[in-house]
Amino acid sequence: MLQKIRSRKGFTLIELLIVVAIIGILAAIAIPQFSSYRAKGFNSAATSDLRNFKTQMESGFADLQAYPTI
Repeated sequence: MLQKIRSRKGFTLIELLIVVAIIGILAAIAIPQFSSYRAKGFNSAATSDLRNFKTQMESGFADLQAYPTI
């Protein structure tokens, strides 16, 4: 009887719980790093937008000898 139970193929409950725990630990490590990368991306995009705005303002000054008004 015991050999019939052990000869079945598949995962035991303990094995599945260990896998779920490992995935949870990896997610707990990865999520904060992902959010910091996301914030750095937003900061880089804002810096790029400001640099483009500065270039446009300087181009307007070169054309009009005054800064454009909105």
